[in-house]
Parts: sequence; structure tokens; C-alpha cells
Amino acid sequence: MKVRIGIIGLGYVGLPLARLFATKYPVIGFDINQERVDELMSGKDSTLEVEDELLQSVLVEGVSDEKGLYCSYDMNNIKDCNFYIITVPTPVDKNNRPILTPLVKASETVGKVLKKGDIVVYESTVYPGATEDDCIPVLEKVSGLKFNEDFYAGYSPERINPGDKLHTVEKILKVTSGSTPEVGKVVDDLYKSVISAGTHLAPTMKVAEAAKVIENSQRDINIAFVNELAKIFNLMDINTHDVLEAAGTKWNFLPFKPGLVGGHCIGVDPYYLAQKAQEYGYNPEIILAGRRLNDSMGDYVASQVVKLMIKKDIKIKGANVLVLGITFKENCPDVRNTKAVDVITALEDYGVDITLYDPWADEEEVMHEYGVKSSKELPDTKYDGIVLTVAHNEYKDLDFRSLLKEESIVYDVKNSLDNSLKDGGL
Repeated sequence: MKVRIGIIGLGYVGLPLARLFATKYPVIGFDINQERVDELMSGKDSTLEVEDELLQSVLVEGVSDEKGLYCSYDMNNIKDCNFYIITVPTPVDKNNRPILTPLVKASETVGKVLKKGDIVVYESTVYPGATEDDCIPVLEKVSGLKFNEDFYAGYSPERINPGDKLHTVEKILKVTSGSTPEVGKVVDDLYKSVISAGTHLAPTMKVAEAAKVIENSQRDINIAFVNELAKIFNLMDINTHDVLEAAGTKWNFLPFKPGLVGGHCIGVDPYYLAQKAQEYGYNPEIILAGRRLNDSMGDYVASQVVKLMIKKDIKIKGANVLVLGITFKENCPDVRNTKAVDVITALEDYGVDITLYDPWADEEEVMHEYGVKSSKELPDTKYDGIVLTVAHNEYKDLDFRSLLKEESIVYDVKNSLDNSLKDGGL
């Protein structure tokens, strides 16, 4: 069988995968965002996940039987594919309930071009059973075909770490699965052909779905634990990072650090598992407690900043504070579900005037998503305080003392500054 792959969604997950598969197969990358498609076809990736030179090396000018990547927003260009891989986001709403709309819409798109013998693989993070219960029925309804007779499915969870140039998609072991044992082998072989780190074929799609959703839930709970430790040790006037460094000398101590837990995975995925557990009549106490604690850290950081300012007799209302960083992690332009904005909002509630400097974040996107003015350039002024929320490399070379008024404070959320520079932090 001649493999032709359609990748649905060309964001942080879809593009690196499409680029990788394009080194061996003809790949059509489909996205509803015309600007994104035009950008990629010009050889540029604003997410910075794929280097421009690497992207340009696989681009082709149109649909072809030869290996290479062609990006399109025209659904007709994916109609001849026989493998469809769906990599759309799975967010939550303001009440932390899973939003499956992108998955449903993507399934509708594929359903319109689905043919007998085709395989549809989902990579989006979901709760166990979502592929079969929520996605497959859409494919059947739109296509008129019967699941596991006319077409088949698979689930292979994404493990992309945005901004990580070391653990790229081909270097991360891939979990695979299929709707039948035979299809599972076909899906596994396809990924194995490009993933140098290898694959792990799970026995069912539900197992693969569950494996993915607990990966980030586990990290979330561990970070919540050290965030709670930071609160406790702060009251005891003990440096949390000194404690963690000492405890980390034991071989089996897990090296997690306190901080703001945002992004499109760790801050979201536990809610998918929690909702499904509640549907089965079980209230997941540890998972939700971890989420509540991590979601509270923005307010906690703001309160600690204000306490430090009061201690130095700095007037809170109208104080000018420089916030360093709005992306959800360092050295990455991704601002999705960033918790740095919680710090900003809480400080503004205290009456503080915020100046936000982030050389990585897109200013228009930050304004659109959060209504916050961001700048890629550092304003030339003096501040009553500096709050470092994201440890971008660019901040390492800043002369902090030249940015501060005589009476001022520095709060380091990420513990990336020299202790002599700061007045507090997690």
C-alpha cells in the first residue's frame, strides 16, 4: 500500500510530525488557518518548533506522490490520503470542563473525505474512551462508513515539549495503538519508520489514552507538592530550593521544582481525567487538589510581592512593577494557558501598575488572549519592583540594579537569579 499521510492541525504538535513524516512519505498538512498555511509554505514557522531550513528542506509545491510536505487549507487536497493524523488542541473552558469541539470539527473534516480502508489516528490528549465514544461516531455519521469494517482508527499520544530542542519528536519514544490488533501493528510500523527512539504498542486505544493523560497528571501532582512545600518553608523562613537540593542527594528523590503550572498540557490534561472519573462516580481527590493548589500560585506570588513591598514601605497603589515573562515556559513563544497572567491580574487588583517585557511573546497575541500590553523591548525607566515569572535566557544579562529605584524589591518565581539580587521567590 502506498502511504499518503494527511496531518490535520499544523500547530506545535502537527508541524514537527508532518515535517518528520515528509522525509519518507508524501504528506499533506491541513489547517483551517490560511495565514498559518501561507506562513509555512513560505518556509517560516512562527512557533519556532521547526527550524526554517529544516522546514524548507521538505516543502513541495503541490500534492505529489513523492515524499515531501505540502500545506493547505483546501480540504480537497487531503481527499487522496489513506492515513489521517489529527493533532488539534484539546482545551478546557472557564469552568475547567473539556472542550472537544476542535476534535469534533477535525473528525467532521476527515469524515468528508474518508474512504474504505483508511486509518484515522488521533494524537490529541483526551480522557480514556474519547476516541471511540466521541470521535468515531462523528467519522461514521459524516462518511457513511462503518468503523472496523470500512475504516479503522488508532491513537498515538503526542509527547511534544514546546521549545525543547533536545527532545524533538523523533527522539521521544512513541506510544501507539489501533482499533484492532492488526491495525495497531500497521500504526506502530508507520511511526516506527520515522521515530528513531522507537515505539511502544499498547494493547488498546483506551490504554494509550490513559497512559498519556496520567503522564501530565503525575507531573502536575508532583509540582503541586513542591509548591505546597514552598508555601510552608516560606512561613518558616527556609529556602525551598536549598531544601530540595539537599533532599535531591538521595538517589530516588524526584527533582521537581515549585513554580507556575500553565501551558496546554500539564495545566489542562488532569481535568480530562477528573471529568471522566466523576462520570464513573469517583471523585479524584488528589488530582483535583493538585490542580487547585497549582491554580492558586499566581495569587500567592502576587500576595508575596505585595508583602515585600509593604515591608520596604513602598506604596502599593500606583507602584510601577516590571514583570519579566508572559509565555507559559522559558525560551518559547507559546502563551497558551500561561499562569504568568494570573500574577499580573492579581497585582493589578492590588492597584499596581504593570510593565510587561517578554522578548519571546507575540504582542498582538498577548493582547488578544489576555488584554495585556506586552513589549519585546525593555522600557527605559526605574521600577519599584521586578517580578521574574519566566526564566528566558535574555533576562540573565539584565542589569537589575539599574532598573530599580532606591527602595525596591525583586521577586524570583523561577529561582534563576543570584540570591544577592532578590528579596524573595518560590
